[in-house]
Amino acid sequence: MNYRTYSQTQAALVTLAAFALLTGAGFVTYLVARPSTDRIVLSLGAAAVPQSVVRTDTGYSYRRLSAPDRTQIVDASGKVLATMTDGARTVHLHGPERIFAEPRFTKAKVHTDLWVRLAPKEWYAGAEQDAWFTTWFSKARTDRSPDVLGVAMEYTYVSSPKKDAQGRQYSGDAAFGPLSDSDPDGRAENSDFYDYLGVSWTFPDKKEKPAAAHIRSLDCSGFLRMVYGYRLGYPLRGTNEAGPGLPRRAYAMASVGPGAQLMPNTGKRARDLDRLLPGDLLFFNAGPVQGANIEHSGMYLGVDDRGHHRFISSRTTANGPTMGDLGGESTLDGTGYWATRFRTARRI
Repeated sequence: MNYRTYSQTQAALVTLAAFALLTGAGFVTYLVARPSTDRIVLSLGAAAVPQSVVRTDTGYSYRRLSAPDRTQIVDASGKVLATMTDGARTVHLHGPERIFAEPRFTKAKVHTDLWVRLAPKEWYAGAEQDAWFTTWFSKARTDRSPDVLGVAMEYTYVSSPKKDAQGRQYSGDAAFGPLSDSDPDGRAENSDFYDYLGVSWTFPDKKEKPAAAHIRSLDCSGFLRMVYGYRLGYPLRGTNEAGPGLPRRAYAMASVGPGAQLMPNTGKRARDLDRLLPGDLLFFNAGPVQGANIEHSGMYLGVDDRGHHRFISSRTTANGPTMGDLGGESTLDGTGYWATRFRTARRI
């Protein structure tokens, strides 16, 4: 059964009713208002004690933390404004609180005030003194255009299509794509962002053409490349070799991908969940042989309103990107399938 098309009338009524309750008006992917009395506070990493604090004449303080090595910007009242991780371009900025939901596949919601954006350069200790960062940060603090999390939710079933000036659809509900004859359980990665778009693409190391049967489809790694690469401008590679940019497949992203590796892949369940921040890339062993091999990837969303570490990924059972629990709970804690198969993570 195709879960995206069953009981269409009933599903549509349930979806509209759920979003009417959430929004009060309009049909949107996520919400931005929520009473602060019921706020979920996300961990900002395992190290609670700063290594050092540097105060400047801007009114901000910069403190260094470890595991992973990173810098936090703190205002005069002690409020954390942003977190930058060494070796990564993703910056976590605090802003208006939002709610992410997918009512057809889960009752859980993720509430967060973190906005995930790409800085023009990788972070390094002391970069707060550089002109490129101060200029970028002053604009990024008030930027409310779709960030990494907002863009990711544009490919779930609740999203309406968006088209560019040429009439090409670049967002909206994505399917997983046709399964490979040689890999019918869906672990093969066959639908990249250029397949979804229906356009040819030239990478620095390869040229590709879309497959007609894969239009509007994104496999697990193709979904991450659509969000970070095509939509937000992170460099992409066409192959799985080490080099500048995000490789094509999940195993290569995990082993030779860019950014900061947040925990080693020991072949066993990764448990350092306090190191994660929204937008981090997650990697799972989803094959018949358990160990360090990687067959699936996703994106961390944060702690949901039930207290669980929730992620979004493109999967066959839900036929595309989902933060829901069809085909296994989308959580990293507990005893569910994906929790026990979680192996490592990167912040790019």
